[in-house]
Amino acid sequence: MAAISFSNLDQSALQAYRASVLHFHADPAHHADAYAWHEDGLLLVADGKVVAAGDYQHLSVQLRAELKSELKIQDYRGKIIMPGFIDTHLHYPQTDMIASPSPGLLPWLEKYTFPTERKFSDPAHAKDVATFFIDELLRCGTTTAMVYCTVNPVSVDAFFSASEARNLRMVTGKVLMDRNCPEFLQDTAEGGIRDSEELLKKWHKRGRQLYAITPRFAPTSSNAQLQLAGELAQAHPDVYLQTHAAENIDEVAWVKSLFPESRSYMDVYDKYGMLRPRSMYGHCVWLDNHDRQRMAETQSAIAICPTSNLFLGSGLFDFKGADAAAVPLSLATDVGGGTSFSMLQTMNEAYKVARMATTYLPAMRMFYLATLGGARSMQLEGTIGNFVAGAEADFIVLDPQATPLLARRSERTESLEELLFALALLGDDRAIAATYAAGKLVHSRAAASL
Repeated sequence: MAAISFSNLDQSALQAYRASVLHFHADPAHHADAYAWHEDGLLLVADGKVVAAGDYQHLSVQLRAELKSELKIQDYRGKIIMPGFIDTHLHYPQTDMIASPSPGLLPWLEKYTFPTERKFSDPAHAKDVATFFIDELLRCGTTTAMVYCTVNPVSVDAFFSASEARNLRMVTGKVLMDRNCPEFLQDTAEGGIRDSEELLKKWHKRGRQLYAITPRFAPTSSNAQLQLAGELAQAHPDVYLQTHAAENIDEVAWVKSLFPESRSYMDVYDKYGMLRPRSMYGHCVWLDNHDRQRMAETQSAIAICPTSNLFLGSGLFDFKGADAAAVPLSLATDVGGGTSFSMLQTMNEAYKVARMATTYLPAMRMFYLATLGGARSMQLEGTIGNFVAGAEADFIVLDPQATPLLARRSERTESLEELLFALALLGDDRAIAATYAAGKLVHSRAAASL
């Protein structure tokens, strides 16, 4: 590691954390040298940004030589510091209906989702759920998420306000639905876009908040609304676009009946200019090679949602097909179709989905998909997702001793891959000892247990 000068830093602002340090600079599936691992490492932070990450002995010698006073180091030895998890697809209004039984996606929407989302016209209710939802994310080590609100602008204001209060890097937007939904949740093509543009102007890039144009999915938006959503996205290329695609066989058939002129589900979005960088498509279980090629060409990203795909019986994600096309990939919990806020538990399910689809998913790649993979999919590499100098200091402290079983297995691991695999398969929120956002402690398991 090259020498780093600390002389131009405000020493009073410098924070130091000692532990094993892990972060990625490439996808382990395609690069042999994809990560940095410092078994006895040091992470240095100042003013909410990463200063350096590396070997403790190397950095501490420089620190002692340059600093006028002794730097207090937060000692997390025996634990692992890594970038905070990035969850690229989930629904905060569905928090209270998580784990609701249903024979499939479409009846689940009708019976649980739409009635639950109706309540978000009440600002007090929206604020209460948003606060709880963000608490859960931080408790599970998620520091950035791409989140769906409801059709009501109040739900967007509530979420962004709760995120802004804790200085988190979050993305969300008002859901667009002008057909095939209950009247109490239905907007209009023009009205929905007008609300979206007003919210975009209010919140996008306000502090760490980012806006996403959010058609729920093709069946609940008319051609006119999709056209206007695509035009809004083209007018604001630095704004996100998020929606669902090809999640469920019945849904795919419904889209075919509604858009008979389109070659495929993904082609519906393509015709309206919605395949673009900063677009995030949830699920994408039932794509063909042409769809994947178009996504790769346009840098449109897939949020893989294994937990909800298994819960709703939607299907198995095709890792081989997506990798062959070089589509940007990330992991997502999809709460409340997903049954856990934990990205560790989501890795657990992703591993099993991959095995059932005749693919092997190493732990190293699962952790990449949950960190730098998410940042790359969101066009935010260098801002979040790893510890390059100048990146925002969103990070977590993982505890391999968090439970008796995890501790026993961790003690017997013989490689970093085995240790990460144990965390992915046996870990949950209890393995998150601490969560930091922009260099500030926003969750401590020890404090929460008092």
